[in-house]
Amino acid sequence: MTTTSHPSTPPASRPKFPGGKEFHAELKQRVQAYFAEEGLRERDVPAMYAKTAVLLAAFAATWVALVFFAGSLWISLPLAVLLGTCTAAIGFNVQHDGGHDGYSDLPWVNRCMARTMDFIGASSYIWHWKHGVFHHTYTNIAGHDDDVALAPFARLAPQQERRPWHRFQHIYMWGLYAFQALKWHLYDDFVVLATGRLGPHRIPRPRGRELVSFWIGKLLFFSWALVVPLLVHAWPVVLLHGAVASFSLGFVLSVVFQLAHVVEEADFPDADAADEDRSWARHQVETTVDFARESKVLTYLFGGLNFQVEHHLFPRVCHVNYPRIAPIVEQVCQEYGVRYSAHRTLWSSLGSHYRWLRRMGRRPDAATA
Repeated sequence: MTTTSHPSTPPASRPKFPGGKEFHAELKQRVQAYFAEEGLRERDVPAMYAKTAVLLAAFAATWVALVFFAGSLWISLPLAVLLGTCTAAIGFNVQHDGGHDGYSDLPWVNRCMARTMDFIGASSYIWHWKHGVFHHTYTNIAGHDDDVALAPFARLAPQQERRPWHRFQHIYMWGLYAFQALKWHLYDDFVVLATGRLGPHRIPRPRGRELVSFWIGKLLFFSWALVVPLLVHAWPVVLLHGAVASFSLGFVLSVVFQLAHVVEEADFPDADAADEDRSWARHQVETTVDFARESKVLTYLFGGLNFQVEHHLFPRVCHVNYPRIAPIVEQVCQEYGVRYSAHRTLWSSLGSHYRWLRRMGRRPDAATA
């Protein structure tokens, strides 16, 4: 599924970004010039096809080993963790690029890659609206970006209501992150399908091919995640390992996305302020933070999502190119006076997220003291 294959909902009463377009135009011109000068492809990169084969093979091998060959908990539990991690890697790399039309110049290839989301248990159709449309347009704007809406469990933005238990969110949210995939698989998609709503936004319910794909995806996911294992193992064993895999998947997915936006350096602008003061490109840069850009291992596993600024500015560029264009983006930001933020390591980013959770959980008078 492509990010342009569905009609948009009416934009009335949503934040707009009428600021100057010069910054965005300069970014696009320099990045496009770089690809032309270096003879590089923005999409259909051979390294991405090879990476897809590696990740899918790793997932298949891990699943087969866990279901059919693991003979003890000492082997099976680490395999369950690895299965969850491989599933997250498919989402970060294959599905994410396909869902943003950044995998290939061919729409059908992008659709195929995007639909790996359905195979791993979540609707690619709903993801398109939640992530591709609303998150990428209204990044970190409370009430419009559903990715920062975790009420009543957490307060992630200053504009959100504080509850007494948020005082401890910097402690308990790390555990709740593990339930994200389970919630997505069993609850979120079905609620959106039934109501046609994502937070304050109405979306068209899937119909025809999209509705068929929704149900086929759920059928395939529950088949490999539950039905086939239940043919081989007793239900307590399947439940234990399914939970471990799901918790690993949910934790990795949640934390990686939080480190890009829910940190001290990221802006959380009011909707009205975004209307008046910012261009879209400046908004994307100042609400987003890179991390661990020098780690080739994390860049590989996270699908370049540690280069989140570059991704938000150029979502249709394959993520394997992000390390190459990051210096260009940073230079243009410096020239135009746009704040570009990046944590040098994963640990510094984790620390920033922890401190932001703690700050948002404190009483307003204490948080500003």
